[in-house]
Amino acid sequence: QLKFEESGGGLVQSGGSLRLSCVASGFTLDDKAIAWFRQAPGKEREEVSCISMTGGTKIYAESVEDRFTISRDNSKNTVFLQMNKLKPEDTGIYYCAAAIVFCTSGQKGYEYFGQGTQVTVPS
Repeated sequence: QLKFEESGGGLVQSGGSLRLSCVASGFTLDDKAIAWFRQAPGKEREEVSCISMTGGTKIYAESVEDRFTISRDNSKNTVFLQMNKLKPEDTGIYYCAAAIVFCTSGQKGYEYFGQGTQVTVPS
C-alpha cells in the first residue's frame, strides 16, 4: 500500500520552530517531487512548498518564504519541512503528497496525501 506518514507537529509559541517529517512507505521517493500542503480551520488546503526529485529545485509559498526550508533524504525515504519564526497564521494540519509529474500549483497535481500532522501556534 502506497502512503505517507507525517509527524513532528505540535503546539509552539509564536516565533518558535518545528521540524516536520514525511516518510513514504510502499514506494521509493527518489523518483518523485514531493510537496507539503496545509489546511487551516475553515480554509481550503494550500500548497506550502515543493522539492524536486533531486532536491535541486525548491519552491515556497510567499507566506513562508525565508522562514520554512524543505529538504529530503532519499536514503531514508523522507522529506522534511523545517519551520522557523512560526506565526499564528501557520496553524493548520500539514500534509505531504507526491507530484504526479513535477512540482506544480494546486492539489490536482498531487497524489497519496497522508493523514497530516497538526501544527498549532496560539495567537
